[in-house]
Amino acid sequence: MIPPIASKFVAGESPAEALEHTRDLNDRNVKAILNLLGEHYHERGPADEDAEAYLRLLEDIETSEADACISVKPSQVGLDVGEEVFRENVERIADYAAERDVFVWIDMEDHDTTDATLDSFEKLTRKHEGGVGVCVQANLKRTEDDLKRLADLPGKVRLVKGAYDPPAELALKEKSKVNDAYKEYLEYMFEEFDGGIAVGSHDPEMIDFAKDLHDEYGTDFEIQMLMGVREDAQTDLADEYEMWQYVPYGDKWMSYFYRRAMERKENLLFAVRAVIGR
Repeated sequence: MIPPIASKFVAGESPAEALEHTRDLNDRNVKAILNLLGEHYHERGPADEDAEAYLRLLEDIETSEADACISVKPSQVGLDVGEEVFRENVERIADYAAERDVFVWIDMEDHDTTDATLDSFEKLTRKHEGGVGVCVQANLKRTEDDLKRLADLPGKVRLVKGAYDPPAELALKEKSKVNDAYKEYLEYMFEEFDGGIAVGSHDPEMIDFAKDLHDEYGTDFEIQMLMGVREDAQTDLADEYEMWQYVPYGDKWMSYFYRRAMERKENLLFAVRAVIGR
């Protein structure tokens, strides 16, 4: 049984529990991004197993008619085994999802995965005419150039501040500079993208900024937040904007929390604030 502190952030261990949570979200006009917990597999067997689990999840989404999509971590489906394994599995997932009209997000992980992730996204989003999305991180200094590459592609791009801790020569370290970069990149997206903008942030300042940009440029966008964080705000935002909740599930919840807490001290503080409702 998942303890209460974890169940605030994880929808359960089974797809059935994740879909039950999704139905509750849909009743509040919030959509779900379902993510099977698992990452950094160094052997092909577990990577293939999780890829198969995603195929079954896609069938469940189609059958249940839930308003949901999926999000896949590259290291979960083989990137740490080899790029070819990752490409095979993520393409298999994207092809299967396209047949069922379910959107697929490819998560962004550490800075050394960026090129392989963007390459696969570009190939698959062209192949499936925009049925695939990718995440970029505002704290990485390369993100300005990456957004220029992504601007004319179909699909969606999620902008986040960045939960990992890259080397100082590759990333912004000061919170104020990351916030400034986030706003700069967000404005570029609203000005240059035709749509498909996902504002991945719990920061009210960034969300208000996105609203203002929408009013100025008219570009379509959606808001994405994690399960367990600012849930009331998510429901309120869904009354006016397209609102998605990132919903992890699976039996690897313990390692999920350990990794997130150890990557950056800010992650642990963030979780504690969410638990106590601040």
